[in-house]
Amino acid sequence: MTAHRYSAPALVRYATDLLGAAGMDRTLAAVVGETLVEGDLLGHDTHGLALLAPYIKQVQDGAMALSGSADVVSDRGASLLWDGRRLPGPWLVRQGLDALVPRARQYGSATLVIRRSHHIACLAAYLLRATEQGLMLLLASSDPAVASVAPFGGRRAVFTPDPIAAGIPTSGSPLLVDISSSIVTNGMSARLQKAGRQFDHDCMLDAQGEPSRDPAVLATDPPGTIMPLGGQEHGHKGFGLALIVEALTGGLAGHGRADPPAGWGATVFMTLYDPSAFAGAEAFERQTDWIADACRGNPPVPGVGAVRMPGDRGMARRAEQLTEGVALHASIRPMLDECSERYGIAFPSSING
Repeated sequence: MTAHRYSAPALVRYATDLLGAAGMDRTLAAVVGETLVEGDLLGHDTHGLALLAPYIKQVQDGAMALSGSADVVSDRGASLLWDGRRLPGPWLVRQGLDALVPRARQYGSATLVIRRSHHIACLAAYLLRATEQGLMLLLASSDPAVASVAPFGGRRAVFTPDPIAAGIPTSGSPLLVDISSSIVTNGMSARLQKAGRQFDHDCMLDAQGEPSRDPAVLATDPPGTIMPLGGQEHGHKGFGLALIVEALTGGLAGHGRADPPAGWGATVFMTLYDPSAFAGAEAFERQTDWIADACRGNPPVPGVGAVRMPGDRGMARRAEQLTEGVALHASIRPMLDECSERYGIAFPSSING
């Protein structure tokens, strides 16, 4: 069965209209809509429009601020700390990138940490805004109000999946790295649990600490957890990565898991690097091009057609979907039916019948 496809601009308008009808300032709503659709364009369909209905629920519950800007807590030129005041995460990250660009050009690198942001959606959705300007972006996020990942050797959740992403310019297609410190994400776990499905491999621990493929262990009492990246044998690697993300986010923000939980959200870290302030943009791309070529030209293992660089599939999918329409995951439109009915805003018609 051929998936229905939708115009990307129409999906952005739909998301913007829904958020606006729910009460969000139109300028903020447009940024949130663009960011969610960008996630789907790149193929991150658990962190694209799949988040729109939960976001609207947060708006309805008064858990997300609907207008305004962040408060500046500290500003030392090349380092900034903002209080996000529970504003939409995509708006705060977009504003943060805009604030960092001139500072990175001036100082070579510039860092912003945001505490009390709402959820920031797909990290990969922001990377092109940096790489298209010849800048490298390092972005990380944690959610101090949620715990679903156990430390290596433990069976009680302490962390979120704690994603970290990097946008790396080359002379051609950029390298877009978006990974988490856990084997799987909360979003994929929730999707499979709702569908009554299991993972293909052990990536969870049940409440007794036994390995499991069943995402439903997260909903038991007491709950199970997601394993850190590396699993039972090498989970110390994901554990270490989570500790780094927690220090970059909660540590530098002075707001994290040591504080009372205050609802679904994020603590965010981002640094922009301007290669021209170091060895130069041309020298930077000479190195990143060489690495990309060496990896793509590497002899593949049996069963693999070719080595793909992070971002290759996403950029190809993005280009194809901008032309042919966005093929949304089948679960997304039904999730939004109630929102469409409530606000009288119809979901866009498919462009392929």
